[in-house]
Amino acid sequence: MTRRIVITSGKGGVGKTTIVSALGVALAEMGYKVLLVDMDFGLNNLDVLMGIENKIVYDIIDVLEGKCLPRQAVIQDFFESNLYIFPSSHGFCKVKFGSKELSGIIGEIEGLFDFVLIDCPAGMDGGFRRAVECAKEHIVITTPHLSAVRDGDKVVNAINNYLGTKPYIIVNRARGDLILDGDMLSINTIKEYLGGELIGVVSEDDNVSIQLYRGGRLDNDTEIYKSVKMIASNIVNGENKIYDCTKKYKGILGGIRKKLKRRV
Repeated sequence: MTRRIVITSGKGGVGKTTIVSALGVALAEMGYKVLLVDMDFGLNNLDVLMGIENKIVYDIIDVLEGKCLPRQAVIQDFFESNLYIFPSSHGFCKVKFGSKELSGIIGEIEGLFDFVLIDCPAGMDGGFRRAVECAKEHIVITTPHLSAVRDGDKVVNAINNYLGTKPYIIVNRARGDLILDGDMLSINTIKEYLGGELIGVVSEDDNVSIQLYRGGRLDNDTEIYKSVKMIASNIVNGENKIYDCTKKYKGILGGIRKKLKRRV
């Protein structure tokens, strides 16, 4: 049975789309058929991140307007044969639509996939509600910054109020050195504040910015790759393995790394 998972955030700029793409790759590498659906209408960047913007012929708006079938708009990833992308559009949609129409489109093709990951707009406007109502499973992305956590809490409560479910939580861009020194919110503090089930922690990693700028995939030795692989395993197997972003900053060598990190 296909699992639909909406991935959202209360605040923009927390790395939501990066996590969606990385998680899709991780699940595909595990042998699962994965569809990434971009529902961030107007501000969509999933196509750029996946490097398929020049391959798009039809998008989800074209499907809504009846110009093509859903399967005609889906694009296979360049590198992972198990990974597909359902792109959104930067343009204006002439027809009115809601979660029922979007869910219906996904329903026409989801039988071909094991996982459907829906990239939801940040915030809590109409686009957010349309997207979250398309699935029974939800993941809220936040960073260890107070404003992001507060906005994340609003989204967690909104999902609970709309659907009566508690979403999973991923803490992105966590800096272990700052957490150990008390200069950044700890993972436990964020978990207790948001109240959802923590499913993953992703470290701040400068290599991500460099590789995404160059248009390349994440290297296997990056911290984000390792932590997202853990998250994928948690989703598939119901495990609770959380990447320890503070580990490399503990002990004598860790203390040296902390000092060097602060100087950069």
